[in-house]
Amino acid sequence: MDIKEKIESLRKELNDYNYKYYVLDISEVTDFEFDLKLKELQKFENEYPEFYDEHSPTQRVGGEVTKKFTTVKHKQRMYSLDNSYSKEDLLDWDTRTKKNITGTPTYVCELKYDGASINILYENGVLKKAITRGDGVQGDEITTNVKTIRSVPLKLHGDFPSEFEIRGEIILPIEGFNKLNEDRSKKGEELYSNPRNTASGSIKLQDSLEVAKRPLECLLYNVVGDNLGLNNQFGTLEKARDWGFKVPKESKFCKSIDDVLEFVNYWDEQRKSLPYEIDGVVVKVNEFDYQNQLGFTSKYPKWAISYKFKAEQVSTKLESISYQVGRTGAITPVANLKPVQLSGTIVKRASLHNADQIKKLDVRIGDEVYVEKGGEIIPKIVGVNKNLRDFNSEEVIYISNCPECNSELVRKEDEAQHYCLNSSECFPQVVGRIQHFISRKAMDIEGLGGETVALLVKEGLVKDCSDLFKLKVEDVLPLERMAQKSAENLVNGVKASVNVSFERVLFALGIRYVGETVAKKLASHFKSIDEIIKASFEELIAVDEIGDRIAQSVLEYFSKEDNLKILESLKSSGLQFNYNEDENSVASNKLESLGFVVSGVFETVSRDELKKIIKENGGKVLSSLSSKTSFLVAGAKMGPSKKTKAEKLNVPIISEEDFFNMI
Repeated sequence: MDIKEKIESLRKELNDYNYKYYVLDISEVTDFEFDLKLKELQKFENEYPEFYDEHSPTQRVGGEVTKKFTTVKHKQRMYSLDNSYSKEDLLDWDTRTKKNITGTPTYVCELKYDGASINILYENGVLKKAITRGDGVQGDEITTNVKTIRSVPLKLHGDFPSEFEIRGEIILPIEGFNKLNEDRSKKGEELYSNPRNTASGSIKLQDSLEVAKRPLECLLYNVVGDNLGLNNQFGTLEKARDWGFKVPKESKFCKSIDDVLEFVNYWDEQRKSLPYEIDGVVVKVNEFDYQNQLGFTSKYPKWAISYKFKAEQVSTKLESISYQVGRTGAITPVANLKPVQLSGTIVKRASLHNADQIKKLDVRIGDEVYVEKGGEIIPKIVGVNKNLRDFNSEEVIYISNCPECNSELVRKEDEAQHYCLNSSECFPQVVGRIQHFISRKAMDIEGLGGETVALLVKEGLVKDCSDLFKLKVEDVLPLERMAQKSAENLVNGVKASVNVSFERVLFALGIRYVGETVAKKLASHFKSIDEIIKASFEELIAVDEIGDRIAQSVLEYFSKEDNLKILESLKSSGLQFNYNEDENSVASNKLESLGFVVSGVFETVSRDELKKIIKENGGKVLSSLSSKTSFLVAGAKMGPSKKTKAEKLNVPIISEEDFFNMI
C-alpha cells in the first residue's frame, strides 16, 4: 500500500468510526485507539501536504480563527413556525389544513429541540457551507465551526442529490452542558446559564479550536432544494439518515390528528428522560404535494405548526419595580425578582407589560409571585400568592414622570402604555432611535455598534441620527476604547451608508408602525420623501396595506418640526430620498393583476427562477390555488390533486412553454 492509499484508508476508517459513534451511537474502538489513528493520519498529512483534503477527519479539530463572520443570503428562506399552546389549537390547524387541500393528509411529528438553527449546503456529497438562521433571509457563515461537530458529515454516502440544503438544530446535550460547568466551577469561572444559550454562543466563537472542545451535536430535520426526487417528509428523514446525518429517531409518522395528540401527550410526560432539552413538538404535513398546496404566510409555513409544552412555573419574591424607556418613549414596567431558576436559566427580572397588567394582577412589592416563560423569551409574572402577602403591603402607584428625564408621562385613551413625549432630549429614546437607524435592516453602518452610539450621545457628539454624518475621526478618537483604526472604520462606515436605498432609509427613520414592508410600500408608491410628506390621510390609506393607524403615525411624524430638520440635514449629507426605478424595475407589466401558482419541475428554469420572472413582469406568485388564481403553471411531476383542484376551480393550467409565450 503506497502512502496515498494509506492516508485515504485511514480517513475512511476514522470517518466510519465517527459516523457510527456520533450518529448511530455504536462504539467500535476506544477513545485512545481513535486518537492514536488520528495522530497517525495527522503525521502523514503533515509529511505529505500534496495529499491535503479539507474534508479529512483531522480538519474537525479546529484551529482556524474567524475575525468576522460573513453575512450570506439563504437560497431559500428559513421560516419561523406558528406556535400553539393547546390541543384545541392543533385540532383547529388540522381542520384548516384539510379544508385547503384536495385529499387526506398524514402527519410527521418531530421533537422541538431547543438550540441554534443551522442551514448546511452540500454539493456532490461534500459539505460546502453552513449558515446560521439569522433573520430567516440571511445569516452568518460559520462553516469552519460546524465542521468541528462530529455528528455533521463532511462527506455523504448513498444516493444523495447533487445539491441540497439540510436544516436542523445545533444543541448541547444536558450531560455535556453539566460537564462544561463542572470544569468551569473547578477553575472558579462563572457558570453557563443553560444549554441553549451555550450552544448558540459556541457556534459563534471566533476560534474553531475552542468550538471543537464543546460537545455540540447537530440534529437534522428538513431537506430543501430543487429536483430532489423526494415526495414526503418522513421518507426524506429516512433518506437523510442513509446519507449519514443524525436524524432524531423519535420522529414519528402519524396517520391522523389523534395519533399526533397521542405523540404530544407521551412526550409531554417523557421529555425529561431525553438527553437534550426540548420545549415542544413540531407537526408537519407529510406529503410535499399538500405542503405546496398550503404554501406560506409572510412568516411561517401553513403546513407546519409548533405545539409548545406548558411553561414551567416557579414562585419567588418581587423585590422592586423599575421602569424602562423605549425608543418610541413607551414606558415598560419591569419586576425585579429574587433570583430563581426557571427552565435552565437564572431569572432576575420579568415583564409587567403596563399599568393595566399591574392593576389586574394586583401585584405589590414584597409579594410572592408566580413566574413563567410561556411562549415568550422574557419571563412574565402570571399571578400572586396572596396567602403569603404582608398585611401592610400597599398597592403599586404607577409613575407619573419619566424615570430618565422627569417629563410628565402621557397615556392616550386607545393606548395600553404610558409615553414620555420628550423624544429629543430623553437619553434612552435618543440612543434607541439611533441604534435602530444604524441596524442591519436599516442603514447597516459598518464599524458602529449600540454601545458606541450610547457613548456618542453621552459625550454630546451626537443628538440625532443626522449628526452621525458630521462626525470626524478626531471627534471620536478620544472616546473610551477607541483606537485610530476603529475611529476611521466608524467614520468610513457612516459615509458608505449614504448609498442605502430609499426604502431602507425610510425604515431607518423609526416612524412608529412603519416596518420594512410598509416602508417599501410607501417608497414604491410615492417615489420620494417629499411626496410622502405632502400626502394626506386619504392618500396614505389608499396605498396597499396602509391602514388608519399607520397613516396617522406617518402624518404625526412629519408634522413635527424637529423631524423635518433632521430630514433636511440627512438630505444635505447625501442620503437617498428618492425611489430608484432601476433598482426596483420590472422587465414588463405584461402580467400585471395576474396571480400564478407554480407547481412541478421545469426544464429550462428552476421553480424559484420562474417565480422571480413572474414578479419581474408584474405578476403575483400565490402560495395556493383559489378562485382568485389566474393560472396554474404546471411542470413535470406535479401532484394530481393540484390538477384536480385547478379543474374544479376552473383555473387555466398552462405549461412552461405557454408561460414564456405570455411574456
